[in-house]
Amino acid sequence: MSPDFYVGNRSSLAGTLKADVTLLSAHDAMQLKADQSIFRQDANFLYLTGIDEAGWQLVLGRNPYRETLIAPERDEMQVLFEGGLTFAEASATSGVNNVVSAADGQKLIESLSAQHAVCAVVGRDPHEKYNHSTANPSRARLERLAKKLFKETLDARPALNRLRAIKQPEEVVAMRRAIEVSVEGFMFIEKLLREEKVNHEYEIEAELSRTFRATGANGHAYDPIVAFNKNACVLHYSKNESSLAAGGLVLIDAGAAFQGYAADITRTYAVGEVSSRQKAVHAAVERAHVAIIELIKPGLKPADYQVAVDKIMKETLASLGLLKSEADYRKYFPHAVSHGIGIDVHESLGGYGEFLPGMTLTVEPGIYIPEEGIGVRIEDDILVTKTGNEVLSAQLPTSLCYNS
Repeated sequence: MSPDFYVGNRSSLAGTLKADVTLLSAHDAMQLKADQSIFRQDANFLYLTGIDEAGWQLVLGRNPYRETLIAPERDEMQVLFEGGLTFAEASATSGVNNVVSAADGQKLIESLSAQHAVCAVVGRDPHEKYNHSTANPSRARLERLAKKLFKETLDARPALNRLRAIKQPEEVVAMRRAIEVSVEGFMFIEKLLREEKVNHEYEIEAELSRTFRATGANGHAYDPIVAFNKNACVLHYSKNESSLAAGGLVLIDAGAAFQGYAADITRTYAVGEVSSRQKAVHAAVERAHVAIIELIKPGLKPADYQVAVDKIMKETLASLGLLKSEADYRKYFPHAVSHGIGIDVHESLGGYGEFLPGMTLTVEPGIYIPEEGIGVRIEDDILVTKTGNEVLSAQLPTSLCYNS
């Protein structure tokens, strides 16, 4: 992305918020052990700056409008072992001209609090209640500081959700590339399965990782799911350790990341010859998948979409003899059929109340029958257009195998 992209995003945010000062923080690196840490940038910070490094902060002020990046505090040993962006590099990436040290940044925030009453910060990620690994300690520290220094604090997250829900052309280009790389990986895996050259879930994961990195992607957008037979009934199964055997189904849910943007694709493939029941379940999910995608168009209200999805999925389950009672619906189809996607694999659609051109979302119907050891899901990434939708991952067939 060019610096102009990030400049425009910051300008759009500043024009939306009714705050004199806005404070944002990069994500912290998570220390695993003495010599190992993991890091994934906060999506909002990446969207506004393009900086993919821990510890940075962004200060936006208005009246007059000004932008400042605050660098993380690093000692010589950290720089020696880990490196880090220089002030000039951070400025060139983000388009923010004023870059200051951590000490000067603290003074700036204190000075702004003496001049202004209202400060916007990014509130707590709602996913934190389900997954504490999404928590960003530096965001929480900055929020506490803002509440201590300013008379009033506002939550910038809803405004950022609305901005990020409508993808700009540059974002769609990045997503297309992430999807292209993912499709290449899936096609290679399908070939290996047909040629009986993979025997374990972890081999499939390894081949996907190799393909993603070899084609210039940033690796996986999320932990891949490679789930054989009954493992596919665990929705976020990620051990990827089981052996494959002829006569089973392997569900693969994976996506590459490119320039910070994610793909999210699922296919379910046959391992050797499979039963008529397995084929019937897969065919039913395929039909539902097509029918649900056909619903998506501008102006469709999410509530109406959900009603239509429920009807399709209940009919699909009934066709397989699985809908004996209302409780069976969520027993065999226990998850949502769609979520927004972009920098984050699971993104908000901004609370607009209807689908709008430029939105990107998944469609992922699935049927899971633990007592039969069958789990089937098919997932594609969809762009809402002015006239309907485009399936961005349409080049990857949904069949059990290409010659089925």
